[in-house]
Order: sequence, then C-alpha cells, then structure tokens
Amino acid sequence: MLKVALTGGIGTGKTVVLARFAELGAPVISADDVAHEVIGAGTPGAAAVRARFGDDVMRPDGNVDRLRLAAIVFRDTAARRDLEAIIHPEVRAAIAAWGEARARGGAAISVAEIPLLFENQRDMDFDRVVVTACAQDEQVRRVMARSGLAVDDVRQRIAAQLPLAEKVRRAHYVIWTDGSIDATRQRAADVWARLQRDAGAIAG
Repeated sequence: MLKVALTGGIGTGKTVVLARFAELGAPVISADDVAHEVIGAGTPGAAAVRARFGDDVMRPDGNVDRLRLAAIVFRDTAARRDLEAIIHPEVRAAIAAWGEARARGGAAISVAEIPLLFENQRDMDFDRVVVTACAQDEQVRRVMARSGLAVDDVRQRIAAQLPLAEKVRRAHYVIWTDGSIDATRQRAADVWARLQRDAGAIAG
C-alpha cells in the first residue's frame, strides 16, 4: 500500500484536496479530526489539558474551548509544546493503526492529512508527501474569513509552522491552490492519477 501524507500551511486548501481525494476513492483520515477526538469531553486528553492549562480553557460540557486554548499556545512556545505532548502521541498511534487496517483491507493507497507533518518529523513514515500551497496573502485572507481572527493573529499562526517554501521543497507533489476551488479540485485529480501510478509501480 502506498502511504500518502497530505500537508501544507494553514489556509492552503488541505481540506478541499482531502475531500477530492476521498471522492476519487482514497481512504482518508485527518489528524485534526483525530486530535479533536483525543481531547473530547471525558477523555484522558481533556483531563490532561485541564490539568496543564486550567479551567479557563474548558467549556461547561467538558469539551476543550479550542479557541481559548489556541490563543494561549500560539503565543507561548512552551505551552504549545506541552499541548503537542498531550495530543500528538495518541494521534500518531491512531493514524498508524488506521493505516494498518487499510493495508489489511487491501487498499492500494491511503491518505492521511497531517498539518504538522514536517514539524514533527513524520514525513519519513510515508511513501509520498503532497503539499498544498498558495501565496501567504491568500493564506491570511482565507484564515481571517473563516475564523474572524485579526491579521496579526493569523500571521502569528503561520509563523509557528515550518515555512511553506520549505514544505514545497520537500514534497513529492505540490498542489497550488491560489485559483478557484474547481481548479484546485482538478489539480488534486491530476495528482491522484500520479499517486495511482506510483502505487501500481510499487505493487508491480
């Protein structure tokens, strides 16, 4: 099975590309979705977040208030590392188990969306890395539009990640998303066709 990681900077279109891969038949998983489950109400992860960051980041229903938590960790490197130490091991284990299950089921390709792939030295766990990319001004515009964050807060979040140019340099395939959603979906389909050829070569 060809193990594919999808990554890229915040606001670069990873969600659109992952959805397109799924439409085309790829088994897909999102590290962000798994991370939300890991710190869901009643989980050991939520208890660990409360113990480290206090009641102010918790909602009355027992879920973590992710906006309040993000406001802390994107301003404090040590706090961000503490949060990652709580979440990342469980996310990594869950994605590995999911991939093994897909392989046992006979899947030719699996795709895991992992925003911090390079930052956490996860790229060597995969056969191919696909990076979504766009101009930074477009990243900022998109994130502001969907989150309501101020421009300085968005730029702070972008700065907390590995520079996008470095991710592009280290990718096997790059999907540029500056254009329309339809154009991005077509580029994703083109890359999917190449991944299928790669998978066939490995199997062959």
